[in-house]
Amino acid sequence: MHKTIAACGFGLIIAVLPVSADVLTLPATPSTDTSVDLPARGEVQSKVLKHYGEPKLRHAAVGGSSPAQPRITRWDYAGFSVFFENDHVVDAVVPDRPAPLFNTNELSAGG
Repeated sequence: MHKTIAACGFGLIIAVLPVSADVLTLPATPSTDTSVDLPARGEVQSKVLKHYGEPKLRHAAVGGSSPAQPRITRWDYAGFSVFFENDHVVDAVVPDRPAPLFNTNELSAGG
């Protein structure tokens, strides 16, 4: 009996608590700015070097102590950075430009 009363009381407390949520605002149209020529995923370092030249800065590699933690290297060029896993491009990014949005049709409008 005491458990039933305690459970009902707890349920009433939860029902009275305010509920809040964050709202994610998406850009009206996805950015299609392709003015920056970026290396493609999977390209090797030698091909990036041949096409874009010597980077402004080569950061020291991190990781590489095991297959689960491959060696990651970053090269900074004027206007973009290239990230390598071992010898292959895994990503190229433009600072201060948001990443492209995918599967936005699966997001609910909320409300």
